[in-house]
Amino acid sequence: IQDKYPDYTQQQAAYIAGAVYDSSLVLSAAVGMLIDYIGLRGIFAILCAVMTLPVFALLAFTFVSPLVSTLWLGITYSFAAASMWPSIPLVVPQATLGTAMGLATSVQMIGIGISNLIVGQILGTKSSEVKIPLWRWQQMMIFMLANTITCVFTSFALNVVDKRQDGTLNRTTKRSSTVEAAETAPLVREEEEGATASIN
Repeated sequence: IQDKYPDYTQQQAAYIAGAVYDSSLVLSAAVGMLIDYIGLRGIFAILCAVMTLPVFALLAFTFVSPLVSTLWLGITYSFAAASMWPSIPLVVPQATLGTAMGLATSVQMIGIGISNLIVGQILGTKSSEVKIPLWRWQQMMIFMLANTITCVFTSFALNVVDKRQDGTLNRTTKRSSTVEAAETAPLVREEEEGATASIN
């Protein structure tokens, strides 16, 4: 942040970078309860990916205050985490849930590790004391933007697959309860009619 915005002190730059986690810390619990109430986890996944696109575009191509981008990223991250991780138990048998969670975590860590290597190559410096050229920071943000675009396509594919498999991820809490009530009501009536007939 200091390389692009020289007016910020090191302490201010650290606070701005940490705003991603500060906003997530404040919002995550409330966002989780909201998604539990609404459902639509697949829709939230694709919306989060789309809404994250402007974050890296702003950092790469504009001089808008970086606090806007870090807060924005924290908000979208909160929704993404609250919608994606709880989706795994909904689509995986309980007997293999631990394996599924472990594989998901492994894939995430592999992606983070590879991305860090690529970012290191883009920034191309061996000392934290050397000022990194602005064009290198821009290339790094473009790389992050490309990752986010990939997330948009993969989350879209997730919704397509989910729709073909009964739409488990995109069921709403209200709709699920309404459908269940509508399906069980005829059965209850039939049982009551049968019991009445047997008594007569």
